[in-house]
Amino acid sequence: MSQKARTRFAPSPTGYMHIGNLRTALYEYLISKSQNGDFILRIEDTDRARYVEGAEEVIYNTLKSVGLQYDEGPDVGGDYGPYVQSERKGEYLSYAEKLVEIGAAYYCFCDKSSDTDEKLESGHHDVCRNLSKEEVEEKLKSGAGYVIRQKMPTEGQTSFDDVVFGKVTVDNKELEDQILIKSDGFPTYNFANVIDDHEMCINYVVRGCEYLSSTPKYNLLYEAFGWEIPTYVHLPLIMGQNEDGTTSKLSKRHGAVSFEDLVEMGYLPEAIINYIAFLGWCPNSNQEIFSLSELEKEFSVDRISKSPAVFDYKKLDWFNSEYLKAKSAEDFENLSSKYIQSVVKNENIDISKISVLLQNRISRLNEIPNMIDFFEETPDYSVELFKNKKSKTTAEISHDVLCKIREKLSDLESWNYDTIHDLLINFAVENEMKNGTVMWPVRIAVSGKAMTPGGAVEILDILGKEESLSRINKAIEKIENFKED
Repeated sequence: MSQKARTRFAPSPTGYMHIGNLRTALYEYLISKSQNGDFILRIEDTDRARYVEGAEEVIYNTLKSVGLQYDEGPDVGGDYGPYVQSERKGEYLSYAEKLVEIGAAYYCFCDKSSDTDEKLESGHHDVCRNLSKEEVEEKLKSGAGYVIRQKMPTEGQTSFDDVVFGKVTVDNKELEDQILIKSDGFPTYNFANVIDDHEMCINYVVRGCEYLSSTPKYNLLYEAFGWEIPTYVHLPLIMGQNEDGTTSKLSKRHGAVSFEDLVEMGYLPEAIINYIAFLGWCPNSNQEIFSLSELEKEFSVDRISKSPAVFDYKKLDWFNSEYLKAKSAEDFENLSSKYIQSVVKNENIDISKISVLLQNRISRLNEIPNMIDFFEETPDYSVELFKNKKSKTTAEISHDVLCKIREKLSDLESWNYDTIHDLLINFAVENEMKNGTVMWPVRIAVSGKAMTPGGAVEILDILGKEESLSRINKAIEKIENFKED
């Protein structure tokens, strides 16, 4: 076997990329690249019942969008292809038949033998395990349907070493006679994995810790063939926060669990991959923001934890906000423009100015529409918003400020940020008011919201003179009608 580190990501094309699968892909990539090795993509599509049309493209697109460039794969080729399991179907049966010949597997003709890798009720299928060679040949000649099962030892223990969890020992009596070849001629996931990993010279097998108890079955196959056993790296579970404060394995009830869902929510691929790197691993420093190339240099398997990792959306928000802040103004505008334009249809409004307001104020891109919809139309708001203890405003004070500010703004010939800013600040000084006493009612009048990206000056500048004065007039009327009520 090649001594160069070779890892493989072998997803099933079932429709979307789960966060756990993406983390596995990332760690496999980092293990190979940190050792100047090769990262291989293999599509495991032998479970035809779960196959989803177009799902392979989801896999390719996801890996591409997060920068996990594989050295070999279905669409890039390589020396160990084909890299789609269904295209390798003819190879598996001969391997299974060889196991039958040496007594490590057997034909099972029982009706309960299905196309799945279901656990046998008794652990071992004693009836078919003990059929004579003549009985087997007779059934095969008669055309009886069958599967091929691995013959597990019934006594003793099987042990193996894992990089993360150390030595793991399983009682052989707990190992069921798993199906290797299904009745449709396709191999099971467990069997095809071993064959493909050997043929592709994979020497690092990285997967979730839920496969720890299954690993002895794989090792018995390696030993039966006389093959070298790979280095195992089992990853800790990814947990989600429940409403009652407890945790359980990450699932849809915890929110978005696929890469596509997170992107749809407005998370950047590079932020997602950076955060996922920390779900079970930590660097040898306090640094948290890592580019993929930096992760390649920093990553080491000895810093993978065996403790479950908890998926924290607030922490992901922080990562994403840091990546958004680090974008150039132009790049951020390109990212945010479709979200802005989804609610702001007025062509007179400069969306680049809105983009500037947002860049340091959001955690996710999908927050944008609800934050800036007031630029298109003022929402129906309560006069109560004009009351603010910190700014020392009431509805009555706000009415007085707005009436006076309206006159000054009407006379303003040059409408831009600087002239509006100077006008409002000078007004506060001239009337011996706090800046907030002036800014608060103006901002409420033109936005109709208690919280906005940017203050009164920025909003007035973006809305323009005509729209700003129109909104102030409506606010004055609203307060007057409220007084009358």
